Amino acid sequence: MSSTIQLFSLEKARFIIKDATKLDISYAYEDLVFAEHGLFLLQFCNPEGTQFNCWFNHEINESDEIKMFDSLVKTASLNTASITYKGHFSLDQNPKSEQINIQFFEAKKR
Repeated sequence: MSSTIQLFSLEKARFIIKDATKLDISYAYEDLVFAEHGLFLLQFCNPEGTQFNCWFNHEINESDEIKMFDSLVKTASLNTASITYKGHFSLDQNPKSEQINIQFFEAKKR
């Protein structure tokens, strides 16, 4: 049985997040990269880190979301990458385990 391991350019995502928002990465899992405080996450669309989807925590206020997204898009474009706004997410911890559930809520076109 052969399995393929997909490696993502985490350093590129880290640089974009840090340069655009001054936040660090708090967690990375598979194709998802969570910014500090869970304010938003970037989702890799390709391993090279040239295309990302951006999801914001459903609890963030709209003006902060707009400022952060605009800054992320600008920084990404200066670093040969693009970011697409996708919507919001929520995190819930299962009270009976340490498992965390994430739900995505795709937004209408911006």
